[in-house]
Amino acid sequence: MTKVFYILLLILICTPSAGQDFEAYKGTVPGSYNYWFFDPQTEDDPNAHFPLLIFLHGASLCGNNLDKVKRYGPISAVARGRSIDSYILAPQNNGGAWRPEKIMKIVDWAIEHYAVDTTRIYVYGMSLGGYGTIDFTATYPERVAAAMAICGGGSVKDLSGLSKVPLWIIHGTADRAVSIKESDRVVNAIKATGDESRLIYTKLPGVDHGRPARLFYMYQTYDWLFSHSTQDPNREVCRDFEVTKEMLNQAYQDLGRNQQIDETEYE
Repeated sequence: MTKVFYILLLILICTPSAGQDFEAYKGTVPGSYNYWFFDPQTEDDPNAHFPLLIFLHGASLCGNNLDKVKRYGPISAVARGRSIDSYILAPQNNGGAWRPEKIMKIVDWAIEHYAVDTTRIYVYGMSLGGYGTIDFTATYPERVAAAMAICGGGSVKDLSGLSKVPLWIIHGTADRAVSIKESDRVVNAIKATGDESRLIYTKLPGVDHGRPARLFYMYQTYDWLFSHSTQDPNREVCRDFEVTKEMLNQAYQDLGRNQQIDETEYE
């Protein structure tokens, strides 16, 4: 019994808990959202500047309980062993569409209090968070280095700013929660500007609404986002990456904690 006890204790000590190193902020930024914030800095590099990654969740995580935001996305990914070398901002929407100006208030808070590399601010999200990603990027194209919108759409009237930003839109063709037509509409708006050179649009054949959430756990997602800067010549989009159904199937295999996520509640 003693040997079993120590083995279990060792597993408990060495296994990261969900939300490890993320700090919760409630009511910190007036007129905005409550949020989680992750600071990657260590004592070895206290003056280093890091990118800022914004995660916008789907409707199922809306509310006033910040712990819900741990269910999937970067907090869950970090807890399962994915290394993300950036500040991470994960606000919680208390209901309704994401408001770009409320998100930007927290971004400005982060810039004021931390050594954020303002040329490398990224945003990604799925479902309602995919809408939020499109709306935020269209509203602040000069401040977003790159964006990834997953199985969402767009709510703001003016989407023309999207043509200025490296943007990857990903949607499953079998999505019954959010029709792929919503992403098609965003893509058509970008094409209407006459400049779709910074757009990547990936349609995943036969993929439903929940499966693309595996992108939050894949290192390729972060390599692609972090390869961009607002200082890049002509702000060209990186096309050295791809996403396939086969890659999604293997999304958890290289994590420290190879645990699959319940994908039935993603919205």
